[in-house]
Amino acid sequence: MIAMLNGQIAFKSVDHIILDVGGVGYRLVIPLSTFYSLPESGPARLHVHTQVREDAIVLFGFLTTAEKEMFSLLLQVSGIGPKLAVNILSHIATNDLKGALAAGDVQRLSGLPGIGKKTAERLVLELREKVRDTELEIGSDPSGPVTVRSDALDDAVSALVNLGYKASQARKILENMEVAPGTTVEEVLKGALKILVK
Repeated sequence: MIAMLNGQIAFKSVDHIILDVGGVGYRLVIPLSTFYSLPESGPARLHVHTQVREDAIVLFGFLTTAEKEMFSLLLQVSGIGPKLAVNILSHIATNDLKGALAAGDVQRLSGLPGIGKKTAERLVLELREKVRDTELEIGSDPSGPVTVRSDALDDAVSALVNLGYKASQARKILENMEVAPGTTVEEVLKGALKILVK
């Protein structure tokens, strides 16, 4: 099982990267928290969760051990698969998620995309004690004011749709954001998600 990879970023997108390790390209599915922290290119080391299925081997990459540990905990909850676990980590910082679970904050958890009240209650029921017993490192919550340049709009809409938002909802949020030159898609997503998760 692959537990960690150290190489060069050959390709980076909002939901995955390709890491060149000794001439072999590994595709790693990543949460937005890892996406924000990685450079566009250059060296990177990611902690890896390997999922072996009948039809494929899927690698999930995380910048910190805390993210990987939380991902593994989420997968222990019935009804939570890898895609939903990544989506959860993309919308709440690891330490904030741990705090919400430990406090039994169903309202905050049910506000995450793809998480209803019943799923939030199940997360609390199954993980509350586990996160209290697990020392997860404190992570940063990516946020901040953002401006959008017009040529980044379509890419940002596409990325938000991939994260489970409706195209009309994503476009409305993005079109109402101030337009400025030199803004990256990454910055656009940070600002849009800050609005969407309120």
